[in-house]
Amino acid sequence: MIRLFGRRGSKPTFDAPIEPDEPFTAVGDIHGCDRLLCNLLDRIESRPDRGRLIFVGDYCDRGEESANVHSRLISLSKMDSQAIFLKGNHEQMLLDFLDDPMTNGAFWMRHGGLQTCASYGVAPPSGSASEAEWYEARDRLQERLGEAENWLRELPLMWQNGNVAVVHAAADPHLPMTAQNEHTLLWGHPEFGSVSRDDGIWVAFGHVITDSPVAGLGLIPTDTGAYATGVLSAACVSSGNVEYVST
Repeated sequence: MIRLFGRRGSKPTFDAPIEPDEPFTAVGDIHGCDRLLCNLLDRIESRPDRGRLIFVGDYCDRGEESANVHSRLISLSKMDSQAIFLKGNHEQMLLDFLDDPMTNGAFWMRHGGLQTCASYGVAPPSGSASEAEWYEARDRLQERLGEAENWLRELPLMWQNGNVAVVHAAADPHLPMTAQNEHTLLWGHPEFGSVSRDDGIWVAFGHVITDSPVAGLGLIPTDTGAYATGVLSAACVSSGNVEYVST
């Protein structure tokens, strides 16, 4: 388990109230767990205060149902124009594989790409595969992704509502949200969680697994490790309040 506040002896402080302009629900990392996603969406739908849905990214990899997750989220994006779907580092790894399979393929396969390829019926190359074999696998996956590829390429990196920003992994606590770099938003920052922001912005995020998410000190974690724990979670955020819904 990764600690949210990792620096021994550090004492982050943050006392700004949560003040979104409207209620919203931030859904944590799905990681190819379509059945859990269906369950969670049903639970969220029953809440009268759910507001718009914000997905924090990492829809594919590790779990066995990435293709189904992509299909469900794309359908949802067409039905609900208010829903927001952010890009996670696993979406970026998939896209990097499509752009340069020989360079990026082995790394992605080690971090969940095997399961995503299998969900699309694509057999990945072995570790000693030739460049031609990597490109053949890329071409097969690209064909089966269909519209999902463009959907993935167009995903934004951040969404903000009042004094609450939603990102995939982290935000540099020393920079305004408008100045964050892509690598930090997708992969994290060493001082995120140990140094408090001084601008009163709360950050809702995934990427970092926590078994019992609790909002505090300007942070709203959402990732409960669905692929490993069977628990997919979402944070329902409203003025002065965060409540969690989980499978």
